[in-house]
Amino acid sequence: MLVYKIFRRPEWDALVAAGRTAGAPVDLADGYVHMSTPTQVVETAAKHFAGESDLVLLAIETEALGPALKWEPSRGGALFPHLYRELTLDDVVWDKSLPLGAAGHIFPEGVV
Repeated sequence: MLVYKIFRRPEWDALVAAGRTAGAPVDLADGYVHMSTPTQVVETAAKHFAGESDLVLLAIETEALGPALKWEPSRGGALFPHLYRELTLDDVVWDKSLPLGAAGHIFPEGVV
Protein backbone atom coordinates (compact mmCIF):
# COMPACT_ATOMS: atom_id res chain seq x y z
CA MET A 1 0.00 0.00 0.00
CA LEU A 2 1.24 3.47 -0.82
CA VAL A 3 1.10 6.29 1.71
CA TYR A 4 2.00 9.90 1.06
CA LYS A 5 4.17 12.61 2.55
CA ILE A 6 3.93 16.26 1.52
CA PHE A 7 7.07 18.37 1.72
CA ARG A 8 7.77 21.97 0.90
CA ARG A 9 10.40 22.21 -1.85
CA PRO A 10 13.30 23.13 0.53
CA GLU A 11 12.44 20.13 2.75
CA TRP A 12 12.46 17.84 -0.30
CA ASP A 13 15.74 19.34 -1.52
CA ALA A 14 17.29 18.68 1.89
CA LEU A 15 16.14 15.03 1.78
CA VAL A 16 17.63 14.61 -1.70
CA ALA A 17 20.91 16.19 -0.62
CA ALA A 18 21.28 14.21 2.62
CA GLY A 19 19.56 10.98 1.58
CA ARG A 20 17.52 11.02 4.79
CA THR A 21 15.44 13.31 6.96
CA ALA A 22 13.74 13.36 10.33
CA GLY A 23 11.02 15.36 8.56
CA ALA A 24 9.49 18.81 8.48
CA PRO A 25 9.30 21.03 11.58
CA VAL A 26 5.98 19.46 12.65
CA ASP A 27 7.55 15.99 12.39
CA LEU A 28 10.53 17.04 14.49
CA ALA A 29 8.21 18.53 17.13
CA ASP A 30 6.04 15.39 17.30
CA GLY A 31 8.86 12.84 17.11
CA TYR A 32 7.72 11.01 13.99
CA VAL A 33 7.21 11.60 10.26
CA HIS A 34 3.55 12.33 9.51
CA MET A 35 2.09 10.57 6.47
CA SER A 36 -1.36 10.16 4.95
CA THR A 37 -3.28 7.44 3.15
CA PRO A 38 -4.79 8.08 -0.29
CA THR A 39 -8.14 8.92 1.35
CA GLN A 40 -6.50 11.34 3.82
CA VAL A 41 -3.96 13.21 1.71
CA VAL A 42 -6.30 15.76 0.11
CA GLU A 43 -7.58 16.88 3.52
CA THR A 44 -4.00 16.94 4.84
CA ALA A 45 -2.98 19.25 2.00
CA ALA A 46 -5.98 21.53 2.55
CA LYS A 47 -5.54 21.67 6.33
CA HIS A 48 -1.77 21.97 6.67
CA PHE A 49 -0.67 23.44 3.32
CA ALA A 50 -3.57 25.71 2.33
CA GLY A 51 -2.44 28.38 -0.11
CA GLU A 52 1.09 26.96 -0.38
CA SER A 53 2.60 26.26 -3.76
CA ASP A 54 5.85 24.51 -4.73
CA LEU A 55 5.05 21.39 -2.74
CA VAL A 56 6.30 17.89 -3.45
CA LEU A 57 4.18 14.77 -2.97
CA LEU A 58 6.11 11.61 -2.06
CA ALA A 59 4.73 8.09 -2.40
CA ILE A 60 6.08 5.53 0.06
CA GLU A 61 5.41 1.79 0.14
CA THR A 62 4.27 0.78 3.63
CA GLU A 63 5.73 -2.74 3.46
CA ALA A 64 9.24 -1.32 3.09
CA LEU A 65 8.94 0.67 6.33
CA GLY A 66 8.65 -2.33 8.60
CA PRO A 67 7.83 -2.01 12.30
CA ALA A 68 8.86 1.67 12.39
CA LEU A 69 5.50 2.48 10.77
CA LYS A 70 2.72 2.81 13.32
CA TRP A 71 -0.97 3.42 12.63
CA GLU A 72 -2.27 5.88 15.20
CA PRO A 73 -5.51 7.83 15.67
CA SER A 74 -5.51 11.45 14.60
CA ARG A 75 -8.11 13.66 12.86
CA GLY A 76 -11.56 12.40 13.78
CA GLY A 77 -10.11 9.21 15.22
CA ALA A 78 -8.92 7.99 11.81
CA LEU A 79 -5.74 5.91 11.82
CA PHE A 80 -2.82 7.75 10.23
CA PRO A 81 0.57 6.29 9.27
CA HIS A 82 3.40 7.67 11.43
CA LEU A 83 7.03 6.73 10.77
CA TYR A 84 9.19 6.42 13.88
CA ARG A 85 12.55 6.62 12.15
CA GLU A 86 14.13 8.85 9.55
CA LEU A 87 12.62 8.81 6.09
CA THR A 88 15.25 7.86 3.54
CA LEU A 89 15.42 8.61 -0.14
CA ASP A 90 15.34 4.84 -0.73
CA ASP A 91 11.90 4.74 0.94
CA VAL A 92 10.46 7.04 -1.75
CA VAL A 93 8.76 5.16 -4.61
CA TRP A 94 8.13 8.38 -6.55
CA ASP A 95 7.95 12.13 -6.11
CA LYS A 96 5.76 14.57 -8.02
CA SER A 97 5.07 18.27 -7.86
CA LEU A 98 1.88 19.21 -6.04
CA PRO A 99 0.85 22.50 -7.65
CA LEU A 100 -1.75 24.86 -6.29
CA GLY A 101 -4.77 25.49 -8.49
CA ALA A 102 -7.74 27.80 -8.13
CA ALA A 103 -9.70 25.18 -6.15
CA GLY A 104 -6.80 23.75 -4.12
CA HIS A 105 -3.89 21.44 -4.76
CA ILE A 106 -3.82 19.46 -7.99
CA PHE A 107 -2.97 15.84 -7.25
CA PRO A 108 -1.38 13.51 -9.78
CA GLU A 109 -3.79 11.22 -11.58
CA GLY A 110 -4.45 8.00 -9.70
CA VAL A 111 -3.58 9.31 -6.23
CA VAL A 112 -7.08 10.21 -5.05
